[in-house]
Amino acid sequence: MFNNLSDFIDFLEEKNELVRISTPVSSELEITEIADRAIKSNGPALLFENVDNKNIPVLINLFGSESRIAWGLGVDSLNDLSGIANKLINLTKTPPKSMIDKLKVLSELITLSKSSPKILKKAPCQDVVLIGDEINLFDLPILKCWPDDAGKFITLPLVITRNVNTGQRNVGTYRMQVYDKKTTGIHWQTHKVGSAHYRKAKETEQDKMEVAVALGGDPVTIWSGSLPLPPDMDELLVAGVLKGGPVELVKCKTVDLEVPANCEFVLEGYMNVGEQRVEGPFGDHTGFYSEPSEYPVFHLTAITHKINPIYPAVIVGKPPTEDYFMGKASSKLMLPALQLTMPEIVDVNMPAEGLFHNFAIVSMKKEYPGHVQKVMYGLWGLGLMALTKIIVVVDHYVDVENTSEVAWRIGTNIDPSRDLVIVKGPADDLDHASEVPKYSGKIGIDATTKSELDGFNRNWPDEIVMAEEIKNLVDTKWNSYKI
Repeated sequence: MFNNLSDFIDFLEEKNELVRISTPVSSELEITEIADRAIKSNGPALLFENVDNKNIPVLINLFGSESRIAWGLGVDSLNDLSGIANKLINLTKTPPKSMIDKLKVLSELITLSKSSPKILKKAPCQDVVLIGDEINLFDLPILKCWPDDAGKFITLPLVITRNVNTGQRNVGTYRMQVYDKKTTGIHWQTHKVGSAHYRKAKETEQDKMEVAVALGGDPVTIWSGSLPLPPDMDELLVAGVLKGGPVELVKCKTVDLEVPANCEFVLEGYMNVGEQRVEGPFGDHTGFYSEPSEYPVFHLTAITHKINPIYPAVIVGKPPTEDYFMGKASSKLMLPALQLTMPEIVDVNMPAEGLFHNFAIVSMKKEYPGHVQKVMYGLWGLGLMALTKIIVVVDHYVDVENTSEVAWRIGTNIDPSRDLVIVKGPADDLDHASEVPKYSGKIGIDATTKSELDGFNRNWPDEIVMAEEIKNLVDTKWNSYKI
């Protein structure tokens, strides 16, 4: 497993999955265009070594393929993440009966306890400490991604806050618009935990809310900020479980928060509770510009960083972009949690075109009347799945990753007058199609095979499938056909 960003860069270079670019480039638009072409052509990670004549390289497209995100998370395939999650879930499901089972559970619990974050007294991310007039965000090669963006945006931050009542930490990836040398916005959407922490601070009449922002770190920790975890679950503990060892932290210099010790940069500061400023527009992962709106203001009190740091970034825009692969990994990790609530679910795919929350394809084993609808309503009642606009349900034997097959099932298996479920509920802040902000209609599509379970009285036709002996015959003779 990788200890920091440099370790992963070295690994990717050995795999020929990273290209160093020494040609001078601009942080305004040029890097976006280069990275977008690389992502959409399944290209490598890119390390720009000469950006704006600054001595800080920019790393982008780090997670822009299924292979790279899997390697970064320490697995060979993203499907392996479901196995890790299942292992942890099984600790809570069935009490161990035999001595051997008890020893296995004890071993897993010890491993889990060793994965809790560990506090260090000294860390590389604080090799250089800038305070007061030394703080200047414009010294960093922060990107302006798209022509109509309101300015430069930090796009891959780990924004760290605490619940003022419980002290529970949250780590979230929320974009940050740079207003001036010492001030940014933080775009945490209504349904995110960071936003809930801010509302709690407001409810309890706090004057200020401390915030720390980490840029970079080991790949697991960087990715953990995008996980859709329950509010009371620590992202850094989950990162430690996946790493097989603790995320090392260090206390900030000017605020009472901890940050990953091996990150590249740390931005420390606070929000004046109640202070807001217009943030945006920003070219977002929807493929459209998100409209300007008011968000909290972050005031910096310090910048710390490694000696010779690397600035990590992502771009978003028309899918697929790098965040699609990050979301793909999240969905594989969270699948066992969905199955714990609804064991009939076999697999879930949230395709790039659906931007994660907009479109979910679910395969399931149907067993009784109304079972499909039960799964739809169940998903809409689970955390951020409440934001899903379209749920397509297919039979358990359908490959949800094969969108061509799924489209065929929709085209042939549904009667719109019978198989559509339309409801209303919460919507993502970025949903520009809803009639009112943050509230929209949703549709469920039952694309399963119909039978008497569904009140279907006709005979359902058999699918066309070639006989196995003929397929085997053709396999053995294939080369002789010279096709």
